[in-house]
Amino acid sequence: MAINGCNECLAKQRRIDELNEEVRRLKEKLNYQERKQKEGFFGSSTPSAKIPVKANTAELARKPKGARPGHKGNGRKVFIEADREVDVAPATNGCCPICGGILQHKGSEQRQVVDSRPILAEKVVYTLPKDYCPGCHKTFQPSPPGVLPKSLYGNQLIVTATVMHYLHGIPMGRICEQMGVGPGALVEVFHRLARIFDCVPEKLITWYRNSWVRHADETGWRTEGKNGYAWLFATPQISIFLFRKTRSGEVARYVLGQEALPGFLVVDRYGGYNRAPCAIQYCYAHLKRAVEDLEKEFPDSPEILAFTGTLVPLLSAAMGLRNQAITDEEFYRKASEVKSSIIEAITSPATHLGIRNIQDIFQTQEKRLYHWAEDRNVPADNNLSERDLRPTVIARKVSFGSGSDAGAHTRGVLMSVLWSLKKQAQDVSSHLKMVLDEVARDMNQDPFPLLFPNAPPLSP
Repeated sequence: MAINGCNECLAKQRRIDELNEEVRRLKEKLNYQERKQKEGFFGSSTPSAKIPVKANTAELARKPKGARPGHKGNGRKVFIEADREVDVAPATNGCCPICGGILQHKGSEQRQVVDSRPILAEKVVYTLPKDYCPGCHKTFQPSPPGVLPKSLYGNQLIVTATVMHYLHGIPMGRICEQMGVGPGALVEVFHRLARIFDCVPEKLITWYRNSWVRHADETGWRTEGKNGYAWLFATPQISIFLFRKTRSGEVARYVLGQEALPGFLVVDRYGGYNRAPCAIQYCYAHLKRAVEDLEKEFPDSPEILAFTGTLVPLLSAAMGLRNQAITDEEFYRKASEVKSSIIEAITSPATHLGIRNIQDIFQTQEKRLYHWAEDRNVPADNNLSERDLRPTVIARKVSFGSGSDAGAHTRGVLMSVLWSLKKQAQDVSSHLKMVLDEVARDMNQDPFPLLFPNAPPLSP
């Protein structure tokens, strides 16, 4: 019975409640469809290549031209030493081109220019003398400098092509056009170089295991037209790339091993890392996106707006605290305050199921969420892996993956070598050229100490 005893009024009120509930559900469904069309199936975590419709880039406000008042201009810098000097012939033959009078020499002036040489394959003929010993009946002949045994291509060409393709991401077709080398020959050059450095990834893995803070992530990569994954295991000193056809946790176990490891592993919440033999720190950037998606999905809920308005700034503060120029004492004090505020936010009573879902993540995975507050060396985000994987994502868009398992293996070996060398703050090209020249003198030597002379002792 209705409050006023009218059954008809009760039926109308029930119908109004049903319609209001239906309108609410339809709004949520419409909001979800709009977000899916705009952001893709995975919401804010959708890769840029899979976003259905990308918005046009907003035009940025133009900055005023010129320097600020009182700013001292830098101007063009003067060379300390020039690579070469060129004497230019006079503009005339000693006579004025206008009136025909005799010109007087007024000295000369220098103009500094930065130029480059075209990247072309240079054909070189080495004359190798032969010496014969009548007693030993042996012939002695030197090897051409800077050339691997039985190689048609010199080490400089090999290094230049490898760095261009695997470090700078230049397509192989463009490299062939610039150098005048066929694609088949270039592929074989890459395969041979990968065979020379084939032992390096295993030693990088040992280095990775002995590190205190490790990062890991993965992204899609096609091999032979089939879906697979590019795995990255990185530290601030090295990067290890593995291209596999699976996203199974076996790949992570292969790199991390079975024995207990010191330190921490920073990852997202993918289950393939759950059996890592070390402490795990979850990435706050992924959690922050999940909280922000909750606000996008329920923009009209005051409870969610209050929850996200509290938690999102705390997660951002946790990620940015490590990079602040403060003392360790001040860092740990602030970290403790931020941690306490996060715990207070995720333990507060909530009625909305979306909020409870986020709270459950923080409460059930508490052991994997606060290592950053106890050790300043542990970041609260996995941005290092995200940055290291970005060139691979770009290469995926350009090349559509690897054409064979051998190509994927070669890419993994060479990218591990080059990107680890880059992190060593070295001139990758010149250092790699030096290593190849040394290897050419003795093909049986281990290239790892040549590549990474500053590597720590690698005890398994």
